Amino acid sequence: MAPAAGIEVDSTMEQRKPIKLVVLGGGTAGWMTAAGIAKLLADRVDVHLVESEDIGIVGVGEATLPHIRGFVERLGIDEAAFMKATHATYKLGIDFRDFGRIGESYIHPFGSFGEELNSVGFHHYWLELQRHGMAEPLGDYSLCVAAALANRFSPPAQDMSLASTYGYAYQFDATLFGPFMREFGTGIGVTRHEGRVTEVERDGNRGDVTALVLADGRRIEGDLFVDCSGFRSLLLGQELGEEWEDWTHWLPCDRAAAMPCTHATDELRPYTTATAMPAGWRWQIPLQHRMGNGYVFSSAFIDEDAACETIRAAADGEPLADPRILKFRPGRRKRSWSHNVIGVGLASGFLEPLESTSIYLAQMAITYLIELFPEDGRVDPADRDEFNRLVDMEYDRVRDFLILHYHATTRDDSEFWNHVRTMEVPDSLAGKMALWREAGRIEKYSDGLFYDASWIAVYIGQGWLPERHDPRAGMVDPARLKAAADRLRQEIAFEVSAMPAHREFLQRESARLADAA
Repeated sequence: MAPAAGIEVDSTMEQRKPIKLVVLGGGTAGWMTAAGIAKLLADRVDVHLVESEDIGIVGVGEATLPHIRGFVERLGIDEAAFMKATHATYKLGIDFRDFGRIGESYIHPFGSFGEELNSVGFHHYWLELQRHGMAEPLGDYSLCVAAALANRFSPPAQDMSLASTYGYAYQFDATLFGPFMREFGTGIGVTRHEGRVTEVERDGNRGDVTALVLADGRRIEGDLFVDCSGFRSLLLGQELGEEWEDWTHWLPCDRAAAMPCTHATDELRPYTTATAMPAGWRWQIPLQHRMGNGYVFSSAFIDEDAACETIRAAADGEPLADPRILKFRPGRRKRSWSHNVIGVGLASGFLEPLESTSIYLAQMAITYLIELFPEDGRVDPADRDEFNRLVDMEYDRVRDFLILHYHATTRDDSEFWNHVRTMEVPDSLAGKMALWREAGRIEKYSDGLFYDASWIAVYIGQGWLPERHDPRAGMVDPARLKAAADRLRQEIAFEVSAMPAHREFLQRESARLADAA
């Protein structure tokens, strides 16, 4: 995805009246939108945000993807200050347990496996070694996986060495991230309005939204409106009636029971854990000050009370609060930009947090909006259509990747797993799975999320091996191939041994530590 930086303003633009952008809703999506647009479009926009303290936000422990680093850096936010304010830890990937079959696990890393040789991907050589019974687990050939399993962390090198072959993200307290972004946003000129919207005014001819009327009678006029009002989708869904495309038949989980706990040990894992359960899966997200826990489940296969008891029993530390039920419906709006209203975050779509994509999907929409931002406040239908095409593409690709985790399994121990294992998947995913099964290949695309290493991690990690792989991998003598692979494992072990423990690194970089951590 192209960065949204480096936008130049010509001399005529300086004389134009700034476009008034009104964001409805605070929280993560709202303040990311307001702050990002105010910072990156500067004098071209006059950004206002309307939020009500009476309306809560959907916030638990939040795991992210490496793209959030680019967002933080482009806004000029200091990483240490951000981590301190949100009690953040580092994240190298996600440990998936019991998804392919009970008792097996793998890590989906923010990094690569081995390296390509003679235009042949490393996984093809691994499959060749596997054919000869000479392969170690795929994760042994990833520095990112090895560091995660050792609970070690160090920032990647900025060169072409082995130490540069991974990235990282953050695990932070979502209830703290929104207020942090609010302070940053108001500091760069975003105008905040406290109040509850009671009426939406629209242009009688075009149907565009013209103003939000608050409970105390104030009118907040605007040229463009961004709906960050969460699942309520006050503008895009309720006012404009944009249809919701429901994906529950592919992603049946529609609830989460979230419960924070104390840390059970002194070790601080630099990764999120996702453990498959009889009616869904549960997360563990290690923050500086606590462990985030939750059970994402399908209400068609387990009731809320039973899910709450399950997460209570599964938590390692002492509970810090009772389980809280969050309800959701997977899917997206058929159009995320309608008239002069753009949906960002939950107002636009929702996909369960199995691969930590929620903040990415909001960030993606913000980036595309900046790239396609109206020059004079008048929406170009072609730009609006392109925005909707890009957003749909992103959601659909993430959807397919999530479905894969459920469908590529041998589990038959519960009705839930029988359902997801045998269900018919989208044609777009069926084609990807057929390409892998028949040739060990990953569909190539230049835009969107999750490239080769991600798909390979899930396919192989869940025991879904292809029938064939690139025959060129078989042209190398197996003994020589094994020796080269063993050398890589030794180099990885050496690199990991030089890294500090994750908690030790945070203590060494003490500016990143929250006061109570």
